[in-house]
Amino acid sequence: MFMLKKWISPFLYPLSFSLIITLAGLFLLLFSKRQRLGKALVFIGLLFLFLFSTGPVADMLVAPLESMYPAFSADTRDGGAIEFIVVLGGGHVSDPRWPVTSQIGEAALGRVVEGIRIHRALPSTKLLFSGWGGYDPVPTAEVAARVAMILGVAADSIVTVSQPRDTAEEARFIKEIVADRPFVLVTSASHMPRAMALFRKQGLQPIPAPAQPQTLESPGAKLSPGLFFPSPGNLDKSGRAVHEYLGIAWAKLRGLI
Repeated sequence: MFMLKKWISPFLYPLSFSLIITLAGLFLLLFSKRQRLGKALVFIGLLFLFLFSTGPVADMLVAPLESMYPAFSADTRDGGAIEFIVVLGGGHVSDPRWPVTSQIGEAALGRVVEGIRIHRALPSTKLLFSGWGGYDPVPTAEVAARVAMILGVAADSIVTVSQPRDTAEEARFIKEIVADRPFVLVTSASHMPRAMALFRKQGLQPIPAPAQPQTLESPGAKLSPGLFFPSPGNLDKSGRAVHEYLGIAWAKLRGLI
């Protein structure tokens, strides 16, 4: 089921979905007599690609996910009751030609930095990094731990869990360590709703600490003309949002949340 999910879901992401519709239309235009349907599919595919690449549509998809949980503030928490700061994996590529800070993925780096920020505010805590390596021989958890140590975190303040392949498995493995004690859960802001639901389903007590929000804007951003022009960044933002909605639907289908 895990590999089935990994293979099917990319076809439903905005870029893939739009291209599939467009290519289907081109096929009909070139190799069949169904010209009107072919033209309609090409138009719809390109329209989807355009819309998913614009700021308003991308923000409309991401904002509901990111607005569910506010940023973590140590001032409002009893730091003495928290032992672990759990930082979920976010991907990396092991390439020895580059320093480890360049091998870690953008999402993973944002999570690691937020985890370190909270750890410094609550110095008695331990940072618990999770995540397997996928097709990479080095687990994401180990790469994140190396980055944390380079950024000044002591080795004895770090715990790694490298077996989990996805968020549902992370919840099960981490439960064995934190048990029923409250802990800080760090992940990307758009991923936080799904992560919180999966961890709570396991009977855990996560305290949300969303990182790397994608809907940040300066006071004059709404007036920027570039907001309405398509861009790869907005397409990526839409893709991440769709990934989360698909993940939530899949988890509900399997009774994981």
